[in-house]
Formats: sequence, structure tokens, C-alpha cells
Amino acid sequence: MCEIYIDGGSRGNPGDSAIGFIILDNRGNELFRYGKKIGYHTNNFAEYSALIEVLGYITENGFLYQNADHIIIYSDSELLVNQIRGRYKVKSKNIIPLFQKVQKLMNKQKNIKIDHIKREKNKAADWIVNRILDGKNADL
Repeated sequence: MCEIYIDGGSRGNPGDSAIGFIILDNRGNELFRYGKKIGYHTNNFAEYSALIEVLGYITENGFLYQNADHIIIYSDSELLVNQIRGRYKVKSKNIIPLFQKVQKLMNKQKNIKIDHIKREKNKAADWIVNRILDGKNADL
């Protein structure tokens, strides 16, 4: 099993935006971390972008085969998680294409689950986003 913590944020909402994620193995050891600026967007756009980025990464790198039999992705965005689970409708015209892309990527990987966590439990991914927004890299 792998645990992945994702976050996306913008300063200004909309404003300068960044994404970040961190991948941990089943013992809690860090396997990979990543962050980047994504331009001028809303928080919700950034949250979806973080999920798309990590789904692309784990698909391209065969994480379900090499590192885990299943993956749990944690996000502190209640909206994102509930939209992906089908509990909330996606109403924003800017988010609909991102939602569709997530659905497509998640359908390729059947052993991926997404869960909501409180912001306090997502400090590592949040830290990455803020480092990137501050003009620094995602490393320690």
C-alpha cells in the first residue's frame, strides 16, 4: 500500500497557484515529493490539478505494480473528495473538464481510493505548496 497526500492552493483565490504531493510507502517512508507552480487559478482548480498530476505520475511510473497493491490518496479538500466520490455535483465550468480527466485516470487504476483528511493531517503537502508559492523548491 502507498499513501499519497496532495494539496493545491492559490494566493488570492484566484491568484498565483501551486500544487504539491508526497508519496509514502506502507511504513511511512517517503518515496517521492513534488511541487510546481501552475499559474493564476482558484483553490479548487489547484486541488484538482494536484490530483491529476499525482494520478499521472503513479500511472506513468507503475506504482500499483512496483510499490503497492493499492493506493490511498488523501486530500484536505472536502469538495474535491466528495465530487470524485459522486456525493457532490460538479457545477463549475472550469472544473468539469478537470473532473472528467480525473475520472478517466482513476478508471485506469482500479485500486486507488481517495479520502478526505483534516488540514492538520496534510501538513507535508501543504508545506510543499507554500514553498513553491514562496519561490523555493519542494526539497527540505
